[in-house]
Amino acid sequence: MATTTQIAAAVPPAPIVGEIAIRPATAADAGRVYQLITENLVAGHLLARPLGEVELHVPRFLVAADGDDVVGCGELARLSPAVAEVRSLVVDGTRRGTGVGRRLLDALIAEAGSQRFPRLCAFTHQARPFVRAGFSIVPHPWIPAKIAADCQSCDLFRRCRQYAVVLDLKRATGAWR
Repeated sequence: MATTTQIAAAVPPAPIVGEIAIRPATAADAGRVYQLITENLVAGHLLARPLGEVELHVPRFLVAADGDDVVGCGELARLSPAVAEVRSLVVDGTRRGTGVGRRLLDALIAEAGSQRFPRLCAFTHQARPFVRAGFSIVPHPWIPAKIAADCQSCDLFRRCRQYAVVLDLKRATGAWR
């Protein structure tokens, strides 16, 4: 994963959001990342993630931090050599609508580009922020790596109400981001 300096240099300018910093998550952030995910289960925005899984994958997360307070997070997960997925993208309810989510998404897109993934995908209940960032809504079977990795074992398989969205990172700029 890229360093904080590399991520900061790769993230395009976004609306100013106080003193929020987007940075790689650390082991010390795992509990707060887990809490953010868990707080959004009831609303149906995210799928459950056990604390042990979050702790294991915390190096793949970026967080939005206001000083020592983590107010948002998102994970960049490798599905295959050609496809990465944005997972568990969430912002604390008190910070929604302030641009934090967009900055996290922009940083995850930049990170996927720096890791030279040709394609980035997400499954989401709210496609609008992804479409605004250049993603296209596609049928779920267009992301077979996601289906194989996660969907077949999901209780909602074939009844999923999420949108599948894809961003072709090469085509988005005519080259790698």
